[in-house]
Amino acid sequence: TGESVPVEVRPGDAVTGATVNAGGRLVVRATRVGADTQLAQMARLVEQAQTGKAQAQRLADRISGVFVPIVIALSAGTLGFWLGTGAGAAAAFTAAVAVLIIACPCALGLATPTALLVGTGRGAQLGILIKGPEVLESTRRIDTIVLDKTGTITEGRMSLVAVHVAEGESEQEALRLAGALEHASEHPIAQAIARGAAEHVGELPTPEDFANVEGLGVQGVVDGHAVLVGRPKLLAEWSQYLPVDLERKLEEAQAAGRTAVAVGWDGKARGVLVVADVIKPTSAQAIAQLRRLGLTPVLLTGDHQAVAHSVAAEVGIAPEQVIAEVLPADKVAVVKRLQAEGKTVAMAGDGVNDAAALAQADLGLAMGTGTDVAIEASDLTLVRGDLRVAADAIRLARRTLRTIKGNLFWAFAYNVAALPLAAMGLLNPMIAGAAMAFSSVFVVSNSLRLRRFKSLL
Repeated sequence: TGESVPVEVRPGDAVTGATVNAGGRLVVRATRVGADTQLAQMARLVEQAQTGKAQAQRLADRISGVFVPIVIALSAGTLGFWLGTGAGAAAAFTAAVAVLIIACPCALGLATPTALLVGTGRGAQLGILIKGPEVLESTRRIDTIVLDKTGTITEGRMSLVAVHVAEGESEQEALRLAGALEHASEHPIAQAIARGAAEHVGELPTPEDFANVEGLGVQGVVDGHAVLVGRPKLLAEWSQYLPVDLERKLEEAQAAGRTAVAVGWDGKARGVLVVADVIKPTSAQAIAQLRRLGLTPVLLTGDHQAVAHSVAAEVGIAPEQVIAEVLPADKVAVVKRLQAEGKTVAMAGDGVNDAAALAQADLGLAMGTGTDVAIEASDLTLVRGDLRVAADAIRLARRTLRTIKGNLFWAFAYNVAALPLAAMGLLNPMIAGAAMAFSSVFVVSNSLRLRRFKSLL
């Protein structure tokens, strides 16, 4: 659903099918089955979005559709003109055939597929998997990019980000005792603390006693110390109250959308550990690159407002472009609303809850580190899960489109310039054939320049 922190549920709360129980015994009543489940509804949203997408029409097809009939008419006119002037059938047919040969739209036919072939191949080398060549055509109009938070901008898992201890206490000792106790818990926040503690202090001791206090935290004995780790309420039950400075640190962390855990041992509250779903180190740079490409970034997440605004501020997304606490169907509605406002929308995401929005967007970008259903619903897959590759994908697509237009211009201009010479009988059909072949070679060579496209990474 988009939250980076596990959500507490109580008797009577609704849970989505496939929800993971972080600990304890869980009894649920199935209220909807089969086609009525949340997952089935999301699958329908994906199908509707995919069937509603119009196929991009080839520019070369449109040009050829007009150009070819004109050339045939011009060839027939040339034949009739020379026959009418008494130049003889041989001269008339030679001029008419020369018109057909020099105007043969081989270069026009090669202009699009060769550039698309080289562009998609270069994309694969850079870790950009493109589902079909037509995908590149849709990117030139993109002006808005909608970004999921968890797993796209952020790492998608909790990490220890700060340790605060009371005056005179040791951070190392707080981490060692809290990490040892949390290592015995399956809770994602506990595992984040245990990993962080192991990274900072090395091997953790084994608790001599351990108990999980449901909804509050854990308690136990580590190296002879009676340790409590969890909500301040758990410590307060043992008459252990946080000092004023630690209380302030806890409130600051919560205001920033992070999760703060109190630590106490031997009858005294001594520290606060802060965990959060950390932002990928490349996300801010990626969003800056997208802005330079003329795109407006929008943060769209199922997570809470405070968390969403905190992440947006850190990576450079404007507060008015943050939309939080949305369900999967709401994500599709947001993309549709932006499209109704005249915007051409790209969507980047990695989760099951992003799949329908990825399919609805004009261009869907899935993180290769994400779920299979998101990858299936997208147009582009960023193999490395690095958002900077999205900027590379859009740059490559635009470069490819410029190459296609250049190919079409030169192929068309060349034909138009040579047609009068052929119609006037000044071109031998053999020379016309050689010249026509040269235009095809030029188009292919121009397309191969895309192999030199460089990533910004």
